[in-house]
Amino acid sequence: MHLSLKIYTTAALAWCLQATPFRAEAQQRIQPVRFSEVTITDHFWKPKQEKVATATLNACIVQTEEKSGRIRNFEKAARKQGEKHEGIYYDDSDVYKAIEAMAYSLKNRPDAALEKKADEWIDKIAAAQLPDGYLNTYYTLTDLKQRWTDMEKHEDYCAGHLMEAAVAYYNTTGKRKLLDVATRFADHIDSTFRIANRPWVSGHQEIELALMKLYHQTKEDRYLKLADWFLEQRGHGHGKGVIWDQWKDPKYCQDDVPVKQQKEITGHAVRAMYQYTGAADVASVTQDPGYMNAMTAVWEDVVYRNMYLTGGIGSSGHNEGFTDDYDLPNGNAYSETCASVGMVFWNQRMNALTGDAKYIDVLERSLYNGALDGLSLSGDRFFYGNPLSSIGNNARSAWFGTACCPSNIARLVASVGDYIYGKSDNKIWVNLFVSSNASFRVGKTAVPLKMETNYPWEGHVKIKVTPSQKVKYALNVRIPGWVADTPVPGGLYNFTAAGNAKTAILLNGKPVSYQIEKGYAVIDRTWQNGDEIEVKLPMEVQQIKARREVKADEDRIALQRGPIVYCVEGTDNAGEVWNLIVPANPSFTTKPSQVLNEQVIAIEAGLQVVKAAPDGMNVAMQPQTVTAIPYYTWANRERSPMQVWLPVKIKNVKLAE
Repeated sequence: MHLSLKIYTTAALAWCLQATPFRAEAQQRIQPVRFSEVTITDHFWKPKQEKVATATLNACIVQTEEKSGRIRNFEKAARKQGEKHEGIYYDDSDVYKAIEAMAYSLKNRPDAALEKKADEWIDKIAAAQLPDGYLNTYYTLTDLKQRWTDMEKHEDYCAGHLMEAAVAYYNTTGKRKLLDVATRFADHIDSTFRIANRPWVSGHQEIELALMKLYHQTKEDRYLKLADWFLEQRGHGHGKGVIWDQWKDPKYCQDDVPVKQQKEITGHAVRAMYQYTGAADVASVTQDPGYMNAMTAVWEDVVYRNMYLTGGIGSSGHNEGFTDDYDLPNGNAYSETCASVGMVFWNQRMNALTGDAKYIDVLERSLYNGALDGLSLSGDRFFYGNPLSSIGNNARSAWFGTACCPSNIARLVASVGDYIYGKSDNKIWVNLFVSSNASFRVGKTAVPLKMETNYPWEGHVKIKVTPSQKVKYALNVRIPGWVADTPVPGGLYNFTAAGNAKTAILLNGKPVSYQIEKGYAVIDRTWQNGDEIEVKLPMEVQQIKARREVKADEDRIALQRGPIVYCVEGTDNAGEVWNLIVPANPSFTTKPSQVLNEQVIAIEAGLQVVKAAPDGMNVAMQPQTVTAIPYYTWANRERSPMQVWLPVKIKNVKLAE
């Protein structure tokens, strides 16, 4: 496979090398509050979690049990009768991700039948495990002598998804069976590689972040050491003759230089996201500045030069990843759903390590736009790639041969509770605005917290605390970058004009003093039962322009309101979206609307439409009110053209003959 490589100008290379260094003394470990400790009551997310718990997981179960051999492979491996493996060598991972999604859903929506199904699958998985802890149906059913000989065969990738599922299922149900399977497999891998000092480069990263979840759950130090060991294996030539021969270039799987020396984003987007998520998690425990310096540079390379407005990444389907800086085409954007899910993972870990809200700004952008677009409003159809324009030939699919995206978006939506809050010594962190209940402990005092909001459609957020007694702590409430006229860090995208409204923060109905630290409004005081913070975020319609280096968006603007990126779809605009021009001073109004059964806020934009003049040889422009809908809702009705980026001038005209 030919891979397109990144080519830097001298100036761009110099800038990359000057990426902000990370100072070890600035580290501030924030502990995320687990999904199992958060009850979501949100008008936006709870219905989506209901859809995942029913329609999405039903689709996963049907595809996994009836329409593919994924579960049958485990049954065959347990029987040991020489039966053939069905499907692709990495199919085990889809079973594990589905169980992980089930675990989150069982917390959100208890369901005895769903739990019984998960337990049935877990029994079959456990029965397929070998006495030495090894578990992989592909090699068990093909040639066990060949196990651990091909770094690209995803053995450790599948193992990682098993570990993630096991931790999630234990946290929801308290059942240890899958967790015991996962720890036995992790111990087998540790003995086979780290303890034996046998070189190994994971072809598809995942095990690193999964081992850290296992470490945090079990407090077993060997899993931390093994995660670090896997990261340290990269960039030393161990993949030569195995991974490199298949992909022709070690940059494809981030194996060209050691992780701590990496400064640019390369290759396959999902593999990169999983790697850097694991590295951030390791750094948070080991306090290793080498990882953080590298991730700071790579993160800036992604966000400053290689990210779509939707928070999607990976512009090319050719390598499912990155090409040149600022190469961000719209119509053939790959922007894989799994890569946006990975952006959520990575940015959460970066925020937890640094206490900087800019990472949650990016997380929020990916979550509400690039990732959520991968799931249909009905919950049972999916996008693998997420383009930013269409001539009307894009449709969602019921499933895929490589089915990573359906279970991945299912587990993300079901686990949104993981990303709302954080906690650290005498501090509570509010990262996302999602109606929910959680309880914190400051010293020996319990601090129940309740958040109410109609975000992302409205900017009014209420946060009420009911501590059992007066207690002093700092409440850190994120003030989104888009409120401060910074849609994304680094200036890849900018508003065309500053917003007019400002954020207001009240305590018990009156203005309260606070400090802004790293994007958070910090209210440090002694709190008592019934104290209520109100945050009023302006929800103006904003026009966005891209840096001039992004040629695909030159002389174009996009619309954003709150965290939501908008698009125009032909279904709402007489079937046409490619004949629109944004005038110098467009008008915008908003109105409640719906796409199928999804209640949204639509934008009514006063634009111009280009039409053929009566002589048939020229064009004329006429005013027209155009409806824009949230990007994540497009392609849920009939096939229809769509655009996110709208032109501000006519560059060429093609008249019908």
